[in-house]
Amino acid sequence: MENQSVWLGPLRAPVRKAMFALIGLTGLLFVGLVLNQFISADPIGMHEMIRPAGRPAVQLMLALFSGSLLFSAIYLSDSVGAIEPQPHGFFDIISLVCSRLSMIGVAFVVLVMFYEVVSRYVFSRPTLWANELSLWIASFVFLLAGLYAMQQRSHIRIYVIYDMMPRWMQKTADVISVVLIWGFTFALVWGGFTDAKNRVMRMETFGTAWDPAIPGTVKPAILFIICLVAIQALSNLIADWNKAPEHHGHDDIDETDIENIRRTLEK
Repeated sequence: MENQSVWLGPLRAPVRKAMFALIGLTGLLFVGLVLNQFISADPIGMHEMIRPAGRPAVQLMLALFSGSLLFSAIYLSDSVGAIEPQPHGFFDIISLVCSRLSMIGVAFVVLVMFYEVVSRYVFSRPTLWANELSLWIASFVFLLAGLYAMQQRSHIRIYVIYDMMPRWMQKTADVISVVLIWGFTFALVWGGFTDAKNRVMRMETFGTAWDPAIPGTVKPAILFIICLVAIQALSNLIADWNKAPEHHGHDDIDETDIENIRRTLEK
């Protein structure tokens, strides 16, 4: 497996073991919390999961769950898919780790909504938290997906004029694009820092029955991740600087995409 490693190398096996250990401990504690619902006079439910103060079991569950997510994202980022380019930029690994967190988040949204559907329509016991939790997770999925799109160069670009330019002019256009991205990032952080700071300091909540801290976490995350996107754009510029000029004919793109999808399905 280490021969297939992208960046972990000899650390791949220890990270894999740590990932499975954390996932196992998280699963055991989760089962314990579920059983606690039936045998305890003061059970811990989803309402308590976002209020961990004074509840060591909740704090331990959140710590184990966070560790499971982190090590899973690190381990999964150590391999690339058939349609993913090999990482070359100085910031690519961080973006790949974040992309795996986003992919895991999509799976959790599906699980949460599946639980809500079954609970609502089979047992007639709708939850107070499923919709808000799915919104909470989806907001981070959306933000991290933007970082991943920048790393993969899969954001929307118009090549009609770009492909007709000589290489020095393409480089100039790339520099202008990065400067504009950094200018937008600076303006966004400059205008939103105070508001984001106030929200996170008071950990502003959603104002519902479950009352998660969606505003207090998402607003700072917007500013933080847009900074990551700007750094990734600079990383792309440096990594692509000495590459040969590329041409993006429609027929070539379609044939390449189809072949990559075919290889992915065969695997």
